[in-house]
Amino acid sequence: MSSMSTRGAPVRKAEAQGERVAQKDQFEWLARAGLVARGVVYGIIGVLAVKMAFGNGGKTTDQQGALQTIARQPAGKFLLALLAVGLAGYALWRLVRAAIGHGPESGEDDAKERISGVVSGIAYGGLCITAVSILLGSGGGGGASSHPGKTTGGVLDWPGGQVLVGLAGLIIIGVAGEQAYKGIKQKFLEKSKTEEMGHRMEQVFTGVGVAGHLARAVVFALIGYFLVRAAIDYNPDKAIGLDGALSKLSQNSYGPALLGLVAAGLVAFGLYSLFDARYRKV
Repeated sequence: MSSMSTRGAPVRKAEAQGERVAQKDQFEWLARAGLVARGVVYGIIGVLAVKMAFGNGGKTTDQQGALQTIARQPAGKFLLALLAVGLAGYALWRLVRAAIGHGPESGEDDAKERISGVVSGIAYGGLCITAVSILLGSGGGGGASSHPGKTTGGVLDWPGGQVLVGLAGLIIIGVAGEQAYKGIKQKFLEKSKTEEMGHRMEQVFTGVGVAGHLARAVVFALIGYFLVRAAIDYNPDKAIGLDGALSKLSQNSYGPALLGLVAAGLVAFGLYSLFDARYRKV
């Protein structure tokens, strides 16, 4: 009994520390800054894809490409440094919340939400590292350097690699389904302070939230589908990322229209994230 108590002491201490961090005003500001950073990244990805759909010289890109686009703008390094802080804040918020299971302004998270928080926290922590690498001049020349086929090819060579890659694809398809469900059922409103919105603001927030979640559902579904195809065909070149998913849309017979629609949805998700920074229950 005493050994179990001894093992539990570090866990309780870590949880208590997490609670103290979550209650700090600075933690809330970091979380909200992170939502702004997420909005900026998705907004740039969407705008570039919209321009490509209308033949105005845009391109498809991923989150890393969006950060590199920012770095090339006037005062880009300063803006990128602010984004890096925001991305770090978002990652910290998601990981701490996943650890303690709730936030200061909202109720308990279920197991699925906590797992999602860990995955999201790690992903945005990696994006923060990418931003810092670009600032230090070691961020690479473009999104192609991080083509998912290279990572997928390495995993396919593992024992049971095909199963792992296929399972990852199915999980991402599941995430796409969840995003679609959140959009159609407007479940994202449950995490927002709708009581603080005016009627018009709530309409706009709901509209961009629905459009944004549905656009992400399409992109995630394509990424997951081609990851499953890569596993079945044992061909890592079939794996795609966010930029690849947008490119696949543009190659369809109704490509420009489909790409423009989904790209507009990603811009909407960027706007939703900016509004979410104000109204989210952290």
